[in-house]
Amino acid sequence: MNTTLNSIDKLREIMVALRDPEAGCPWDQAQDFASIVPHTLEEAYEVAEAIEAGDMDELRDELGDLLFQVIFYARLAEEQGLFDFEQVAAGIVDKLVRRHPHVFAGATVATAEAQTQAWEASKARERIEKMKDAGALAGVAVALPAMTRAVKLQKRAARVGFDWPEIAPVFAKVQEELEEVRAEVAKAHNKAHIEEEIGDLLFACTNLARHAHVDSETALRQANRKFERRFAQMEAMAKAQGRVMSALDLDAWETLWENVKTGESK
Repeated sequence: MNTTLNSIDKLREIMVALRDPEAGCPWDQAQDFASIVPHTLEEAYEVAEAIEAGDMDELRDELGDLLFQVIFYARLAEEQGLFDFEQVAAGIVDKLVRRHPHVFAGATVATAEAQTQAWEASKARERIEKMKDAGALAGVAVALPAMTRAVKLQKRAARVGFDWPEIAPVFAKVQEELEEVRAEVAKAHNKAHIEEEIGDLLFACTNLARHAHVDSETALRQANRKFERRFAQMEAMAKAQGRVMSALDLDAWETLWENVKTGESK
């Protein structure tokens, strides 16, 4: 390896070596765009997890893993004569300059909120240029996590006026969808209908989070961590009492859960 290269170029050189048809790594040789997508998604979530945990050493490592994913895609594209890493970097440079005229072109933006509006307007103009005949919801990636995609679809619809102006009607919508789930479950004979109504309820809940200025994915990840933490404490309590978790009845579970919650609130 050329030791005079900067770190990015060293990484690109390593990627070329890994993909070498004769001397490279068999696993890396076997990959294509589609096969590494799950790894990219996993790395992105691990970045988020490190940030939420406040672990900066782990974040540094995970950002390196995520950067490697970009290098991998760029190398695959370069091998096929499509584009290379330099073009990827140049593309984002051009986009950032174009979308920040208040920094690079003398325009004035007074607040972060105004900048967000200007950014979204710029994205909308670029989308219109790319897809002149497409609808307002066109281009929202299908591969996004369902909750994240729901919010993006809602935001797109809101840009053309399809939205409630305040949060109160959203609470009513959540309640309406909950009652529809209750009605379908009471029938207890059509799983597809129950699934559809639960989907509507989840969609309404993400809309509620959006109107409350809360990120749905972040909120649910925090709820997951809270459940894991509390369940582990319940297990520890039961073990300390000499009780077998699987033998507990619902009342015993509820008592443990309430004890844990009470302990956390002190």
